[in-house]
Amino acid sequence: MDAETTATEYQDKIESKFRNIGKGKYGRILKMARMPTKEEYKKTVTVTAIGIIVLGALGFVIMWLMNYLPGYF
Repeated sequence: MDAETTATEYQDKIESKFRNIGKGKYGRILKMARMPTKEEYKKTVTVTAIGIIVLGALGFVIMWLMNYLPGYF
């Protein structure tokens, strides 16, 4: 096999996978998907930011306890 035939076969495999998007078991979900509204997007960003801040604060408290608490024993 030469390089051109190999490349053509590889491209055909990739194209056949992309042709089947939306026709398999997740096709109905993809058809129902929509862009979030501005309000939904803001709520998602707010909740995500709060979660990141809480996890960061928890990590900081644990680090602080591990660094300073053992000195008291």
